[in-house]
Formats: sequence, structure tokens, C-alpha cells
Amino acid sequence: MSEIIKVENLVKRYKELIALDHLNLNIMEGEVFGLLGPNGSGKSTAINCMLSLLQYDGGEVTIMGKKMTPASYDIKSKIGVVPQDMAVYEELTVRENIDFFCGLYIKDKATRKQYVDEAIEFVGIKEFENFRPKKLSGGLKRRLNIACGIAHKPKIIFFDEPTVAVDPQSRNKILEGILELNKNGATIIYTSHYMEEIEQLCTRLSILDKGQVIASGTIPEIKRMIKKNEIVTAEVIGLDPKVVDTLKMDNDVLTANYQGKTLKVEAAGKSNIVKVMSLLEKEGYEVQQIYSVQPSLNDVFLELTGKQLRDEG
Repeated sequence: MSEIIKVENLVKRYKELIALDHLNLNIMEGEVFGLLGPNGSGKSTAINCMLSLLQYDGGEVTIMGKKMTPASYDIKSKIGVVPQDMAVYEELTVRENIDFFCGLYIKDKATRKQYVDEAIEFVGIKEFENFRPKKLSGGLKRRLNIACGIAHKPKIIFFDEPTVAVDPQSRNKILEGILELNKNGATIIYTSHYMEEIEQLCTRLSILDKGQVIASGTIPEIKRMIKKNEIVTAEVIGLDPKVVDTLKMDNDVLTANYQGKTLKVEAAGKSNIVKVMSLLEKEGYEVQQIYSVQPSLNDVFLELTGKQLRDEG
């Protein structure tokens, strides 16, 4: 894969506040790239700078091999944006909204009609095409928002919290649609506070805090950055303390405790559940149930950025 977006030493100040502090990002063509961070970390500022909607104080943004500027209309025509806040016109119908936003880039009427039809079909709102937005549910409005952002068939699409406050069915439809867009060749930049979405969608991600990248890589690589380990829990009756001692002697096992009928083992690495189960069976114990909890992306996020509440924005 070739590099499609490069952000080098980006600096953005709001008077005394440094919103972006020499930010560096590399996004590869064809990937789904996650951009995470607590409120106020600089995500929105970074996106607006990448899109040349904000002037910045230092650094450079290169998109598709060209320097991005406010006048880079050839680049902007290949970018789609699906903002967190609804960006549609209430006085226009669903079809008219999509046609308007598509028309900003596609001037040929026949081509534009085809693209609008395809966008309506893609997000599944054909039966609502003559409705005005105020008549739509929250999930349908989100899908309209997406259609407006992708109708012109952009090569790069920014999704900013596209599933906020939608029902599970609409959320699933949106996530499936994003994966389909990526499968069809679009590079996706995705922000969300829902960690399970990031794990489901993203091939790589960067975590921002205080305007800097504090972690970057694939999800497995990110998870290996923290100290939290796998926890194996087994329900077993009458476990001999010698078995617990045997577990403690394993180099990967950090702690092993048995209380009541519950054995808890904290261990580094993977597949420790197999190790624990094999030992218990070897010693002749009947295991009532056993399960493993791996470190989650949420665990990583909280350990790297802290648990302190952040102000909105």
C-alpha cells in the first residue's frame, strides 16, 4: 500500500493553547484508519487541518502526493466528509439534499443522477427519498448524512462519530456500509468513542492526547503496549493448593489464586486458557466452566490517556 495522507510536524495554536503539538500521521491507501483520543485531544482540529478548513501554525499536510491547501480543489473533490453533527438542509428532501452535495463535485446531470441513485440505494433510504429530514428517525438521518458525504464517490472518506445516538439496526447498517466502501477502494479515516467499532473496522489506529500521537499501530500492536494481562477464570471444586503452586511456577503466570470454587490466573502471552485447562484435566479435576478475558482496546485507551474525565470539545 502507498501513503495517501501524510501529516508532518503539524502545529496548531489557539492563543496560549497548543491544540496540535508537532503531530505526525501516516495513512496508507486502502486502509481503515482509526483516530482515537479523549475529548480535547486534538482529533477534530487534526481533521480540520487535514481538510484545510483551519489554518495551522507549522508543519505540512500531503494528500495523494500533493500539498494540501485551501485552494486544492482537485484534491478536495476526491474527499468525502461525514461529520458528527448533521449537515443537511431541512427545507430539502432526502434526494434533493444528496443531489445538492453531489452537485458540488459532479456537474454532469446524468452522471449525478446515477450517483445519487446509487447513494440512496447504498444507505437503504429509497422509500424515504421524498421525505424532508425532520420526518426521519435518528438512524435514517445518519444514513442520509453518509449518503451526502459519499455520493460523489470519493477516494478518501472521513467519518466522525457516525453512529452516535442511533438504534442498533442503523448502527449495524452504517458499519457494514463503511466496510463495503473500503472494500470498493475507499480509504477511511474513522473516529469514534465506541471501542468495539474501532476493533471491528480499523486495520491501524493512532491514539492522540494533548495534540500528540501517544500510540500508533495495528490493534494487536497497541494492545501489547500496556501491562494488563490475560485473566483466566475457572470454576472447579476442591482444588488442591499444590495445583495452584504448580501454576505459579509457570514463567508466564503472574498470579494464581483459588477462593471458594473459583480459580483466577493472571498470565502474560496468549492461549493461557489451554494451559490451565490441560493442567486441571491432567490432575483429574472436572471443570464446571472456564473462560478467558483478554485486554481490550478500552483497557489500552484508559491506561494510555488516564481515567480522569475530560471536558467536551
